[in-house]
Amino acid sequence: MKVLGIESSCDETAAGVVGPDGVLSDVTYTQEIHARFGGVVPEWASRAHAERITATVREALEQAGIERPDAVAATAGPGLIGAVLVGFAFAKAAAMAWELPFVGVNHLEGHLLSPSLDNPELKPPFLALVVSGGHTSLYRADAIGSYRTVAQTVDDAAGEAFDKVARMLHLGYPGGPLIDRLAQQGDPTAVRFPRPKATGLNMSFSGLKTSVRSALERQPDLAPADVAASFQEAVCDVLADRVMRAARQEGIHRVAVSGGVAANSRLRARLQALPLNVYIPPFRFCTDNGAMIAHAGRQRLLRGERHDMGLRARSVWPLDAA
Repeated sequence: MKVLGIESSCDETAAGVVGPDGVLSDVTYTQEIHARFGGVVPEWASRAHAERITATVREALEQAGIERPDAVAATAGPGLIGAVLVGFAFAKAAAMAWELPFVGVNHLEGHLLSPSLDNPELKPPFLALVVSGGHTSLYRADAIGSYRTVAQTVDDAAGEAFDKVARMLHLGYPGGPLIDRLAQQGDPTAVRFPRPKATGLNMSFSGLKTSVRSALERQPDLAPADVAASFQEAVCDVLADRVMRAARQEGIHRVAVSGGVAANSRLRARLQALPLNVYIPPFRFCTDNGAMIAHAGRQRLLRGERHDMGLRARSVWPLDAA
């Protein structure tokens, strides 16, 4: 079964095709228009998706060498609802026109399962750290569609904190790659930022972000590279600590890591150094992409799941309720 997956939950218009032998195509158009504002403008995101969706899907099909897939999957949420609706409505229309099975995918499940795109040996049960600009959660995956939240951030997502600190350092947007690059020139021990704690295994990054702002106000001569490296190290310490503690608590030694922040070089090194079996997708599958939606949709379809055209898109959709 070759499945077309469509993703438009935020500022990437993406489409990909996944079949029995893996990824056949993956096309992503990243909207650069938001950079000047330091964040995503929802209305502009929706319009940009509408402008690019047809060409993106066509290119994905051409790269896969097919005229039509065997089924269609699309992100049904969570995300910016106007943006989600563009890809979601296009996918439903395509499935109806082609008379193909359709399935709506939880965006977070797409991320959670993305490490198995290149690692088919990754099977449940495993822990899954989904860490991005909008989400930072740790799940226990016992089967496809059976997920339990083990820990989550109580305030800012890790990627959101990266973006805000990048803004403080006048680096631009998106902040994650820029801080990662700058931090490689800095000393991660130069500034001792706190490792915020929350109830149980939950995480908090708002206080860390505030500590960076306070440090810059007190010591305006701090080297930006040292601030970036020290901040990044604090985030990695928190995430590595929660993953290790959750592994002990759940008695599971397989950990899948996904989401945009999973592309951070320091975080990848820290997690891969843990005494666990850690699976992280290639960089191209860390950020939002169509292949992960096709992959997650394909897993659901192979289980016999289908959605009718009455399925609605959602701005909020907890993964453990999917």
